[in-house]
Amino acid sequence: MNRLEIEPGRLTLGALRVIAREPVTISLAATSREAIQRSVATVKSLIDGGRVIYGINTGFGLLANTLIPDDELEHLQRSIVLSHAAGIGGLMKESTVRLMMVLKINSLARGYSGIRQEVIDALVALVNAEVYPCVPQKGSVGASGDLAPLAHMSTVLLGEGEVTHRGRRLSGREGLQLAGLAPVTLGPKEGLALLNGTQASTAFALQGLFAAEDLFAAGVVAGSLAVDAALGSRRPFEDIIHQVRGHQSQIDAARAYRHLLDHSEIEISHRNCEAVQDPYSLRCQPQVMGACLTQIRNSAEVIGIEANAVSDNPLVFSELQDIFSGGNFHAEPIAMAADNLALAIAEIGALSERRIALLIDTHMSKLPPFLVEKGGLNSGFMIAQVTSAALASENKALAHPASVDSLPTSANQEDHVSMATFAARRLTEMAENTAGVLAVEMLAACQGIDFRAPLKSSPRLEEAKAMIRERVPFYEQDRYFAPDIAKAQEVIQGGALNGLLPAGILPSLG
Repeated sequence: MNRLEIEPGRLTLGALRVIAREPVTISLAATSREAIQRSVATVKSLIDGGRVIYGINTGFGLLANTLIPDDELEHLQRSIVLSHAAGIGGLMKESTVRLMMVLKINSLARGYSGIRQEVIDALVALVNAEVYPCVPQKGSVGASGDLAPLAHMSTVLLGEGEVTHRGRRLSGREGLQLAGLAPVTLGPKEGLALLNGTQASTAFALQGLFAAEDLFAAGVVAGSLAVDAALGSRRPFEDIIHQVRGHQSQIDAARAYRHLLDHSEIEISHRNCEAVQDPYSLRCQPQVMGACLTQIRNSAEVIGIEANAVSDNPLVFSELQDIFSGGNFHAEPIAMAADNLALAIAEIGALSERRIALLIDTHMSKLPPFLVEKGGLNSGFMIAQVTSAALASENKALAHPASVDSLPTSANQEDHVSMATFAARRLTEMAENTAGVLAVEMLAACQGIDFRAPLKSSPRLEEAKAMIRERVPFYEQDRYFAPDIAKAQEVIQGGALNGLLPAGILPSLG
């Protein structure tokens, strides 16, 4: 199991990618303790001084002007956790919950939230014991924080709710026992600190980002294989073309295609052919995939900042001995970043589907119709292309921006919200769709390369083809097709193709 020491506010995308994919053992840097203790002391000092502070000794939302007596402050914090645990729908994956918990720990430990060390340590213990709260996916509008998801996460600290542990579903109290914990009694500000924040939206967005990176790599590899299978020209990938336009991501994408396509026997065999220009789905790959890479990189920057942000409310500034109410819980940056990732994911799939259509068309590719011998008796890739078209079409609807929508909540006190949680959550479905399209293309392009034998593609593309052929044999005649697609999809979603790209292309991979 990976071990990670968290220095609050300094989580890297690379570390977050690891956390998103597998269990980890985490610890907090000792240097974080002083800031945490100072913020708790500031809250106590201000309460003892008779200060009225939102969410600490008042009600919440529209009830912010309702003063809560000191002897009911503990009940106030417990009540907010239980009442806000109002989510619905299927549960988040354990990987999403783990990422959300680590993000919350990272934020709280920066020392602006007024929450005690022992509460943060309890979250750390749950992560390390692989005890993950059961958190419904739906119920957050991404403003005033991801209240419902984070409340479901926090109920376990109180000995309420449910957890999963290595495939078993248990009560929250049983989960605490597995982690060596007793139920926590929340102090002033602590329930609100746990619930306010963008960590659910950001966890979904991070998973969407990492999936988009895997899809980008697979799209470039599959597209390069398609170029060779269809006897496409290398000229559109020449650096000089992309330098004069000036978009760095387009320049980098073209470099990735050259990196993959260099030293191909197939390319040498038709170097002097009469073809003038290839269809856009081959020729304009650096332009389209470069634009997708721009969105991935820009979104990575925003999401990386948010992953290290302090996004609860109100915020404790110990150096000023003061507490400020603001709106850092508003997840608009994540909503827009997720919307941009959705565009990239949809376009990677849309371009791939067009290349599949090209490869199965014998007039365009000069390959056997539907990529199989004895066409008519065999249907080959005919319906696999239909499947890819269906998936690409679904993504067009799912790519509609979520951030432009808003429904007021809390009796119009919270009158503009981000819808970031849905914006980020739908990326998982979109990525699954695009991975399916790319899986069909990988199979189709490998089939096309095999038809060019005894000529071989480039060494790197032959390596990619070998990954597929280890799992899926050449398609000699019609057979049960769905398992082949699933096996190719596993290669893509497992990130096996990422290492074939030049270093420095993808944000979380260095």
